[in-house]
Amino acid sequence: MKKTLVSALTTALVVGAASTTFAAQNPFVDVPADHWAYDAVTQLANDGVINGYDGVHFGGDRQVTRYEMAQMVAKALAKQNVTGNDKALLDKLAAEFGDELNNLGVRVANLEKNADKVAWHGTAEYTFQHYMTDGQNDEKDSRNNVLFRLEPTAEVNNHWHVKARLDADTDLDTDKANDADHDKVSLKRIWAEGNYSKMTYKFGKFAAPDDDTITDTPFSGVEVGYNTAGDGVSVIGGAGRLAQNVIKYDPKDTANYQYVGLGLKKNKLWGAARLHHLNAKNMKSDYGYANKATDEANIWLVKGGYAFSKNVAFKGFYAQNHDADVLNKAGSAELDYKGAQAENQGTYGLWVAYRHLGQNAFIASPWDVINLDNGGEKGFEVGGNYAMFKNTILTLRYGKGETLKGGKDVQNLFGRVNFLF
Repeated sequence: MKKTLVSALTTALVVGAASTTFAAQNPFVDVPADHWAYDAVTQLANDGVINGYDGVHFGGDRQVTRYEMAQMVAKALAKQNVTGNDKALLDKLAAEFGDELNNLGVRVANLEKNADKVAWHGTAEYTFQHYMTDGQNDEKDSRNNVLFRLEPTAEVNNHWHVKARLDADTDLDTDKANDADHDKVSLKRIWAEGNYSKMTYKFGKFAAPDDDTITDTPFSGVEVGYNTAGDGVSVIGGAGRLAQNVIKYDPKDTANYQYVGLGLKKNKLWGAARLHHLNAKNMKSDYGYANKATDEANIWLVKGGYAFSKNVAFKGFYAQNHDADVLNKAGSAELDYKGAQAENQGTYGLWVAYRHLGQNAFIASPWDVINLDNGGEKGFEVGGNYAMFKNTILTLRYGKGETLKGGKDVQNLFGRVNFLF
């Protein structure tokens, strides 16, 4: 089937057929204003249905291929509000050029869909830490570390995604990685996540809940969550196996791990309560469970916060391990002002906090300057973050306090630069 471009215009006129006024200048030098197809050519060029063959010539006398015609029909099909006789004509053209449209449409659709299936995010960060503990031969310990992290998310279907985290880090003082996989990329997390209305399901190796308080570690297992957006009620439960945690156990074994919890969010107020349970052969703490000989840890946690305004907020938590007699409590109270926003250069945040962190109340600690050294510490922390450039965050923390065992003075300094992408 061969036809000229000018005759093909009677087909393509279904695009924007309701309009008969054209304000745009003539786009092609070989279509004069008194040409019978001038209005149609101009409108179709403005609508992006036709482009000419060299940017300035329309070439109305040359023959159009079926592929070129299919392209025009495809563009017409993409237009909205086509009705009546125009819609009927367009349907006939779609049937006539079905094979070409199918090849063209499938190819384009598949390319667009595949490009959207996997999203990559991550960070490149530099961390500096300087620890100073009184009474230990003026001990000073510093750490310089760089980390590169990738966090891909792949779409499986409308409900399910596969997510992962890959880390590669290097200690700049030794030029070696900080974990056992020296100079290698480590797969830290990988899981499938399904979302169905109010329900969420996770399977694989992923972050335990409360990783902002007492569980900064991934575990392998399953999790089921329920969240009602209307009244802000959430319920969560999970079970699996934990390979590493602060509460030590036989290194040849792994710990069984379960948790359940309830959350609530109402306007400016939010809170949550959870129980974390672990059991493993010969479980113990570096500092002992005192009079309790047990292979279990049951850690209760409550946490919450309140936003006084868009700039000022309070948050805190309290945790206790009921299977330990020493170093079994942890808590924090923090007042925040604003906060750095990665997308907005120049934004910043400040905070001040008091923390009491007993080692046996943790599964894995996320804290930097008041931390779990020497069985745990207590003291004050001040800090701030600043968006130096878009997607570049500088964070500084300073902590001053004492160890929970022995009461030795500690001062810790922490700095980090994150390049987010």
